[in-house]
Amino acid sequence: MARAMGVSPSTVAGWESGRDPVGEVRAKYAYLLDGLAAKLTHDTAPSTPSTSQATSTPPVKSASPATSTPQAPPVPPATNPAAPQPPAAAATPRPSSAPEGGGDGDGAKTPDTPASGPKTLAAPSPAPAAPAAAQAPRLVAAPSPAGAASARPTAARRPGARNAARTSIPPTAGGDPGFANGPLAVIDVTGEGEVLAYCVGGLVLDVPAGTLPSLVEWTLTEAKLGAERLNGSGKDADPLLVLTPSALQRFGLPVELTEEERLAGRLPDHHRAITQLTRAQWQLTKRGLGPWARIYRPAQGARRACVQLCIPSWNALDRRSWGHAADLPPAELASVLGTYATRVLTPRGSTAVTGLELMTALHPPTRASAPDAAGRRHSVHNPGSLGTEPMDPAPCEATDGHPVLAHLPRFHVRGPGEKLFEEAYDWARPLTDDECMRRQLVGIDVNMAFAAGANGAVVGLATPPVHVTNPAFDPKTPGAWLADLSHVDLSRVKVGKQWTHLQGDLLPSPFTPTGETPDGPAWYATPTIAYAVELGYDVAPLEAWIRPESGRYLDDWYKRLRDAYVKTMADLGVDEKLDPAGYLAAMDGYKQRDPAMAIVLDAVKSTVKNGIGKFQEKARGGGWRPGQPWPALARPTWRPDIRAVIISRARINMHRKMVALAAATGRYPVAVLSDCAVYAADGPSPLDVLPYDEAGKTVPGSFRLGVSPGMVKHEGTQTTLWAEELRERAQAPELNLARYIKTGETTAADTGE
Repeated sequence: MARAMGVSPSTVAGWESGRDPVGEVRAKYAYLLDGLAAKLTHDTAPSTPSTSQATSTPPVKSASPATSTPQAPPVPPATNPAAPQPPAAAATPRPSSAPEGGGDGDGAKTPDTPASGPKTLAAPSPAPAAPAAAQAPRLVAAPSPAGAASARPTAARRPGARNAARTSIPPTAGGDPGFANGPLAVIDVTGEGEVLAYCVGGLVLDVPAGTLPSLVEWTLTEAKLGAERLNGSGKDADPLLVLTPSALQRFGLPVELTEEERLAGRLPDHHRAITQLTRAQWQLTKRGLGPWARIYRPAQGARRACVQLCIPSWNALDRRSWGHAADLPPAELASVLGTYATRVLTPRGSTAVTGLELMTALHPPTRASAPDAAGRRHSVHNPGSLGTEPMDPAPCEATDGHPVLAHLPRFHVRGPGEKLFEEAYDWARPLTDDECMRRQLVGIDVNMAFAAGANGAVVGLATPPVHVTNPAFDPKTPGAWLADLSHVDLSRVKVGKQWTHLQGDLLPSPFTPTGETPDGPAWYATPTIAYAVELGYDVAPLEAWIRPESGRYLDDWYKRLRDAYVKTMADLGVDEKLDPAGYLAAMDGYKQRDPAMAIVLDAVKSTVKNGIGKFQEKARGGGWRPGQPWPALARPTWRPDIRAVIISRARINMHRKMVALAAATGRYPVAVLSDCAVYAADGPSPLDVLPYDEAGKTVPGSFRLGVSPGMVKHEGTQTTLWAEELRERAQAPELNLARYIKTGETTAADTGE
């Protein structure tokens, strides 16, 4: 049974002794019991059964007569030949969402031997009643006809996880058995004192460890946790252990940090748990034992020995990114984090850290060289990566206080002629008389706008920027350009190849985040200058910092996060193939359909936004002084130039769509905030703003409703009267309505009251 389910024998023994599987494994287990019961009924029946009897399966029943459980859909175990085949009348099985297995490549492993299953089946016995407070009734096969053997083998005393681990089970997805149990586990302690590891897919393992060092040893030697590398030159993901409050108490750690520890972000080095780790020859990284801790021993050759800890009660799972994930029961938390790990990456810190780590995992900075004369390989630079060494930015790209600006006076304020200022939109204007006569204001929001901006972006790689004067502009060369774009007139621009006349004063400038027209030379990223050329105007840069080595470093990163986003939205009932009306209907209350998937969705979006923000991480802490370096500068991924390219592309993409819509329909935005634009309309729906014909097509190059990154969704609708009253209370005729369009709610600080 363990082989058929792709789990360990101790897990099956746990199910047989009263612990219920959860998630998809629960459905597979029910299906397996049904299949065995049907087979045994057929083999032991006194006469040949009829066709209907032979093809039917007994229902799954609860062990408690007071609680009934709907029959789980028949889902076969993952491509395992030992599993019974579905009956002819069975429904089409739902694809498994279990994580793919993978090899860690860290040296030779002991060959696995298959586990020996029970050779006899016991007679049926009455099932014990489940406790009233049980969250899920235990799944057992229905009683078979008299004289037939039970489908459940008799469970002896549950074997310990240590013994079970010695008898390896082939991985469910055909990968390395070292990762058979998935990328992570949530460690919890029951009321009876059992230490359990909740893994992905409903798998539950016994944990024999009693101390933190022994927990780390068990994880690396027996738990079979981890994930396969995303690039052949990279590293396998280290196993992640999530410790619940009961597990913290068991392993001698505080359930909550003191205020002093919280501010320090770690336990003091003299804490007993750290002393235990040190005595066992384990080490901690420089960030110590905090919400996200990494425990390791120095690598021996290619073999790594490292375990990551996540401690939700120490605020490891920030509510701004993970919602209420920290409050979930262990099995549900394992499912949420496991889904994220499978679709994105095993979390290695905040979503910002994980977003940055995903880039490195997809494009490792080094790779193995070809064998030299002695047959040895060496670590060399991996083309297409950002390299291993940090790089100083160009002076115009540097944030205030950076060491390259140490020569400036202390209170000097850099203007657009000294500083590259590529940021998202925050622009609004008063409503026109015609717009005031319309009854509604409709907000439309671009899905994953910054991810879409990263897709196809050409960025500088591992070589420093080069300064040039009076350069000829090249839209294929990433860099920062000092140019005067004040002559670009939005009332006459090229849309496609045709010159078009627009009401330029009703559009924001594409060259500044405030939407104001530039009044002289300023620094711009390559996409911004390229857009000025696209609109039909000549540009003559005065100087530039260009990056000769370039590439589409973020394409794989975008594709992985895009797939994670789209797949999670599909789990919430919003599919890519929906028509505009169907899409709007599907988006109504979509997060309430599956709160767990809604958490994953928010984490994916946060990974994009916060990961990009890490490119320009600023100094933190009271001890820093302007002109001094801060820790983030030691990373090769501290690259404000890459962030500037992404945000420039996102803002330009937004403006390009607004221009196309204005040219085709005469509709202009009244407010834009980052990736949200607000339009006046006669009705409350985005379909009252965006024109769609009977064939489902809209204005080429403009906004389109849909789930994919770069397409738009409905952000919110408010009345025009609401907008006028809000601006009147705030005494601000250009108050940005896009900030409040979603709910209509404001605070006293918003309105100045």
